[in-house]
Amino acid sequence: MVDDEKAGFRLPRGATGFYRPEHGPLPETDVRAFRSALYAAARLAAGKVGDVEAQTYPRTFHTASVFDGAGEQVVLCHAHHPWIAFARVRRDWYDDEFAAPPPWAGVFAQAGFVVLTHEQLTAPLSTVDTSVLTQGEWRAIRLYGITALGGVVFNAWD
Repeated sequence: MVDDEKAGFRLPRGATGFYRPEHGPLPETDVRAFRSALYAAARLAAGKVGDVEAQTYPRTFHTASVFDGAGEQVVLCHAHHPWIAFARVRRDWYDDEFAAPPPWAGVFAQAGFVVLTHEQLTAPLSTVDTSVLTQGEWRAIRLYGITALGGVVFNAWD
């Protein structure tokens, strides 16, 4: 049973990038839709798209950047769920180094993605429904010292 406090964000299977073969493959985010939204965001921001890096093992996300009037905005797109996050710098994994969505982030929501806020990404795991996580996922969370939602979903655990 999930208590009301944890009902705000429920982690689905595959959120950490781990999967069990007997459960079948994880869903995949539509990379073409992500790229299209990225270019639409750059147009809205009167900017340009920078490097786009496709997800590679063990990373759970695609990385891109949009250069707007404020500089480089790093855009993260989860590889298995349509989640978008923003960061200040490119990294292979994140814990709580997330940025607030820029004004043009709504383009991603219009394209069917869920734009995660800084508050959501830095929310303590104690406030998230983590009931789907396996013992192996919890082992990795403890090993890497992850304490917030963003670190669970935007990671490069092996």
